[in-house]
Amino acid sequence: MLENLKKYHIILASNSPRRRELLSGLGLEFEVKVLPDIAESYPASLPVGEIAEYIAREKAEAYRTLMKHDDLVITADTIVIVDGEVLGKPHDADDARRMLCKLSGKTHQVTTGVCLTTLSQQRHFSVTTDVTFRQLSMEEIDHYIDCYHPFDKAGAYGIQEWIGYVGVTSLNGSYFNVMGLPVQRIYVEMVAF
Repeated sequence: MLENLKKYHIILASNSPRRRELLSGLGLEFEVKVLPDIAESYPASLPVGEIAEYIAREKAEAYRTLMKHDDLVITADTIVIVDGEVLGKPHDADDARRMLCKLSGKTHQVTTGVCLTTLSQQRHFSVTTDVTFRQLSMEEIDHYIDCYHPFDKAGAYGIQEWIGYVGVTSLNGSYFNVMGLPVQRIYVEMVAF
């Protein structure tokens, strides 16, 4: 299985330190390569459950013309969905506060879309995890925003940070997916190439 992956030059197309850490956990050699200004937009009519996978596929297309014969490019996008609303990355502290107030005391979904692309084939999928937060106080929300600056995280939080320790009461699905990369599913899909 792992021998099969050695024929590929694996490229992680993400600036996320969490995604780098998670992919490293699979014991694979890979390079990080990020193209600037890739759009993360989607059609307004797209069902919320399909958004992350759509964006991951769009990101993959941006790399296709630059790929070599042995490249395997991994693109991903993570969104948070609460009460049917998609929460991306917050614009500022006020937006982060708004998002965390929406998540407080509720169960929400974290969906990561992934696209694995070579010149000859492509696999894409999404993984969804249910996450439940207890009711958070404004003091806790403000402390988290002030100390952890979660502006690069969908839904304005990182489960592996303080807010996850004190706020998450249950999780149904992949913990690593909530961090930003469903590595178990990626591994299964990659060895099938």
